Amino acid sequence: MHERSDNKKRPTAVALLSGGLDSTLAILVLLKQGIDVKAITFLTHFGCDISDSSSCSRNPLPAAEKFGFEVKLCHLADKFLEIIKNPKFGHGKNMNPCIDCRILMLKEAKTYMELIGADFLVTGEVLGQRPMSQRRECFPRIDREAGVEGLVLRPLSAKLLPPTIPEQRGLVDREKLYAFKGRTRKPQMALAEALGLDDYPSPAGGCLLTEPTYATRLRDLLNYNPEPELKEIHLLRVGRHFRLSPQCKIVVGRNREENERIISLADRHDMLMKVPGVGSPITILSGTPMESDILLAASMTARYSDARRLRRVTVQVFKLDGQLYSLEVEPAPNDMLDRYRIQYIEKHRKKRQKDRVITPDPAMKL
Repeated sequence: MHERSDNKKRPTAVALLSGGLDSTLAILVLLKQGIDVKAITFLTHFGCDISDSSSCSRNPLPAAEKFGFEVKLCHLADKFLEIIKNPKFGHGKNMNPCIDCRILMLKEAKTYMELIGADFLVTGEVLGQRPMSQRRECFPRIDREAGVEGLVLRPLSAKLLPPTIPEQRGLVDREKLYAFKGRTRKPQMALAEALGLDDYPSPAGGCLLTEPTYATRLRDLLNYNPEPELKEIHLLRVGRHFRLSPQCKIVVGRNREENERIISLADRHDMLMKVPGVGSPITILSGTPMESDILLAASMTARYSDARRLRRVTVQVFKLDGQLYSLEVEPAPNDMLDRYRIQYIEKHRKKRQKDRVITPDPAMKL
């Protein structure tokens, strides 16, 4: 346990800040008690990066500026990818390692707490809000695994939980904390209005790892490539995804914005495709494509272009360094798209997906 000095300095807390309503409210509740709060925001490659407009969290800096607290940004990077691949406490419904995630974040926050000489940690967790990591029996296990037993204050549900060390030491007035419980956000919204917090995101269901489609794409990527490049992880957020072979997958853009994103993520080694002269997706090939993969990718590119009704379509294959050649192919039929598409399959269809053998179709006419 971190010991305070005998001087009269204000208590200091390190708060885990996602940018969402609950974590912001937890900070404001402590600021109202005169506690000095240093927030820490964790960035990952999976939707919680505040620099990304598709993130599950919003930029916390405006709230920090309005209410006067500091925010430190900390990227978890490879540490987070490792717990996704091998979570000690398992995944949730999809690819979300919620318990391991909280443990990792609390460990990192503890290091920061000790570095700046803070007294305790704060989170915006609400009892019963998340089915995997915010159950009553989970909080003690998470804190114990992170080495922060008694030091984690959860102000929004504190009155429903045992008193923490900062409460026992009189650093925090327990009577001014709350007893929120469950998934409803009405109490939080009322508190936000009372505290002058009028700009916060609507509930979005958590990080990308909880989304079935994204989780399916990530599971496929890690299955065939346990050490993916960063661009492959970023590509999971855009386009249509197809697994052509164990060595190759493609991403086909759905609109101009996604086409631009695909090109921005490509490097000089990547093979790209488009249909010239008409509205066309940009397709990127990942892995080591065989000739059959290249022909199949070209056929799919033609299918999603404005030339899809033509019998034969010319598809350009190019690289960022200017290399270019053309292929003439038939647009892929719908059953071919379904055969190779990486998609979320409901429980009763999973066995058929597991039994599927991914091999190029020798009867395919291009």
